[in-house]
Amino acid sequence: MLTDTPLDAQITAQRNDRLRVLIVGAGVAGITLAQLLRRDGLHPVLVDRMPEMNHPGYMLALMPTVDQAFVDLGVHDDYLAAGTPMERYAFRSHRGTMLRSDSMSDLLRVYGSYNGISRGALIDVLTESGCPVTFGTTVQQVIDRTARFVDRDGASTGEAEFDLIVGADGIRSHMRSVLGSPAPQVVRTGWSGWVGWAEDLSDPTLGEEVWGNGFFLGAYPVKGRLGVFLGGPDADLSDGPAAFAASIRRRVDTLGPRLEASLRAIEAAPDPYLWRLDDARAARWVLPDGVLLGDAAAGFLPTAGIGAGMAIEAAWMLGRMLAHADRESLPALLEAWERVERPRVEAAQSNSRMLARLMFRRGRILAWLRETTLRRLSVRAVLGPIVKLVAGRPDPDAVAHQALRGMRS
Repeated sequence: MLTDTPLDAQITAQRNDRLRVLIVGAGVAGITLAQLLRRDGLHPVLVDRMPEMNHPGYMLALMPTVDQAFVDLGVHDDYLAAGTPMERYAFRSHRGTMLRSDSMSDLLRVYGSYNGISRGALIDVLTESGCPVTFGTTVQQVIDRTARFVDRDGASTGEAEFDLIVGADGIRSHMRSVLGSPAPQVVRTGWSGWVGWAEDLSDPTLGEEVWGNGFFLGAYPVKGRLGVFLGGPDADLSDGPAAFAASIRRRVDTLGPRLEASLRAIEAAPDPYLWRLDDARAARWVLPDGVLLGDAAAGFLPTAGIGAGMAIEAAWMLGRMLAHADRESLPALLEAWERVERPRVEAAQSNSRMLARLMFRRGRILAWLRETTLRRLSVRAVLGPIVKLVAGRPDPDAVAHQALRGMRS
């Protein structure tokens, strides 16, 4: 459970820590890092600009890259219980007819499972032992390792000195500029999508997608329901979900019962969350005044089902490496963390960008050419680069030991 805690109380609790860590952003990456550090005996200060945890939530598909983080936190069984394995993936043509279905469990069985879980359930799992956070607070400025805190109105709420400041405040991160990062590289697709939930559980281990002519519809299993995503070009969404759904029905011959239920769920939702389909890539993670983590470092397009998993992996790597750190060795360990982890995250992000170029398209001829290609390509072929990342997960302790040996030589 996230527990709203006064800022002064958090700062006081870490007074005698060997490393004084501030984490700005209580999303999945920030919470994962905070909880790992707490398991190691530290008392990181965690703040978030939102007045409370009222994010509407969406579905996440997590590759086995996340498993060791949950093992280290002692919540792996709870994570599996809170989610649902996505064992198969089905792909439909732009007219809605089934093209192919592939096994995800066969693809990943040797490494672990591919789990669907809601964001809210994941945060509950991560924080089940308690997680202090100061809501309605962010950092305005960092000077000589001193962070100046402000509330949502910009009024000062205090300052404190830290050994490490982590910007984990999302894809539109304010902390990038605070910590000295130039503007990120951004891919703007010109598409957005609504996120919602459907109750159809007729096939609770199947993920299903239609890559349409100017639209995208996907249904993904989580515990007890389906996560739904309905996307299209921004201009086509301006009249709202009902009008866009009606236009999709005119473009397809069939959707099948699960995707039809998913489309109706978006239509019926009173105010579905609209996700802007852009990404962001910071040139460096280790900056003059701190580090970037999660979407603040590399925010993904939701196309490969890997963004949240890579954010958790990066947080896990950082947390495990900080277990070896003191104030003297911290810079060397941070550089080693970025050297190993950033190429992995960027490789996964590049895969999501490649898929976006296939998925977010308009035109019948382009749709036909895409389907001709995808009839021949299995999920194994499309996600091959991601599977290589899963297979090659680094050892954070070995990376840390190598960095420390380099300091002494």
